[in-house]
Amino acid sequence: MARLICRAAFISDVHLGTPDCKAGYLLDFLKSLDCRQLYLVGDIVDLEALARRQWWHPEHSAVIAELVGMAARGVEVIYLPGNHDYQMRGLAGSTIAGIRVELDAVHEGADGRRYRVSHGDEYDPEHIGRAWITWLGDTLHRFICWANRRVHAVRKRLELPYLPLSIILKSHVGAALAYIRDYEQRVASDARERGFDGHICGHIHFGHIRSVEGVLYMNDGDWVEHCTALVEDMGGAMELIHWTEQCTPLGRASRETVLPSAEAVLGFAPLADCRANLVELHAGTSLAG
Repeated sequence: MARLICRAAFISDVHLGTPDCKAGYLLDFLKSLDCRQLYLVGDIVDLEALARRQWWHPEHSAVIAELVGMAARGVEVIYLPGNHDYQMRGLAGSTIAGIRVELDAVHEGADGRRYRVSHGDEYDPEHIGRAWITWLGDTLHRFICWANRRVHAVRKRLELPYLPLSIILKSHVGAALAYIRDYEQRVASDARERGFDGHICGHIHFGHIRSVEGVLYMNDGDWVEHCTALVEDMGGAMELIHWTEQCTPLGRASRETVLPSAEAVLGFAPLADCRANLVELHAGTSLAG
């Protein structure tokens, strides 16, 4: 693929150390990326999963090596630990192999807009801590990821492009969509109260750009199920992109226009139409070099 030239990039929920991590696609994304800042928005290495079961692939080591290499080349890499790598929060304020560790961050866009950046687990509803709900959610998620792996393996053998089965399921389950919408509302409301123009997070594995009463909610998605990242162009516009066998824009937010990433688009049914519509909006500010 062509070089992806941008001002800043945001990725989260990589979950290195699990079989579900799409490290190959992420490594291709990182090697194509030319940016000034890279935010690692939590759950990069799944220390929680590694404590239960030791599993590691050479591509996972390659991802870490590439991140360290980017920092060595002068990219400002900021690591904001999440709930699956929360142990790293104790290192906030320190630098590891050129990568700065912080609890959260404030990103100022090229157009002057200010965003709070954090993993997002602090916005979970209080009842999420109940043991049986947590167990049920984890069990269902593991099953969805297992199914996603099987579907991906079959499609790869048939030389078909990657299909994020889990996001299609989430987009058609009313309870899941209601949970996501409530989560987005809590995040946006907090950003408004803090005086920010928006909030950038991950955590719920559902990449999305949405304006909530004038405040931008932007979720960069994940690299377990959906292979998405959030990137900022040189003018300050934010774009959600999917990166596997192809780079596909899914949603865009500039000062002039907010094109939300609707569920139908996230289900990857109308990729060609989505891409065509977004290309028209770029008008000379394309992110690809």
